[in-house]
Amino acid sequence: MVAQEFTVDLDKPLVFQVGHLGDTYQEWVHQPIPARESPRFFESDFWEFLTKTVWWVIPLIWLPVVCWFISMSVQMGHTFPEIALMVGFGIFIWTLLEYTLHRFLFHIKTKSYWGNTAHYLLHGCHHKHPMDGLRLVFPPTATAILLVPFWNVVKLFATPSTTPALVGGGLLGYVMYDVTHYYLHHGQPSKDTIRNLKKYHLNHHFRIQNKGFGITSSMWDRIFGTLPQTKAAEKSR
Repeated sequence: MVAQEFTVDLDKPLVFQVGHLGDTYQEWVHQPIPARESPRFFESDFWEFLTKTVWWVIPLIWLPVVCWFISMSVQMGHTFPEIALMVGFGIFIWTLLEYTLHRFLFHIKTKSYWGNTAHYLLHGCHHKHPMDGLRLVFPPTATAILLVPFWNVVKLFATPSTTPALVGGGLLGYVMYDVTHYYLHHGQPSKDTIRNLKKYHLNHHFRIQNKGFGITSSMWDRIFGTLPQTKAAEKSR
């Protein structure tokens, strides 16, 4: 009963409020506020700073790392066609990871205090404030932490000489994802392909939030049956 009566004060730091919503959190977080202003997350200026990232930091930091990883495999004797194949496969694996994380982790149902709090930090804040340009791409510190287990998992299935290029391809896929994601929210595409992708993603935010989990493409949504129906198809039913 207390959780149902709790009201979030948008003028105060949000992170440690949202947990009190209990089982009403899911309904609240999926009612987007399309303003471009960045809400306050923490009282602490230090922790607040860590939650904000401008989009261009992502390629600035990670593209040199991608090149470094790929060069490691080159130095171990792999040819250009082999490198291209490994990098391409790494990008392909990332697209599946992108879909899987978005569908099964970012949209996990929570209702406990700490579950709601963690979900809000991970992805809920993006659905509540989808146009917040400073909290749209993934913070580099978090990416660096996650890169370690990703490398170790790839190493289990790959050789020492192919692991760097595969991880480099996956990391390149991530950079493409984050930059694309930002552009879909804030860019004004002129080409139909990107314009349709923008419409597809914003549809996930503002109309059917339990479908359309692909960001860079709708491929895995088509394969796994989470492709949202068009309005025309819905009216014909």
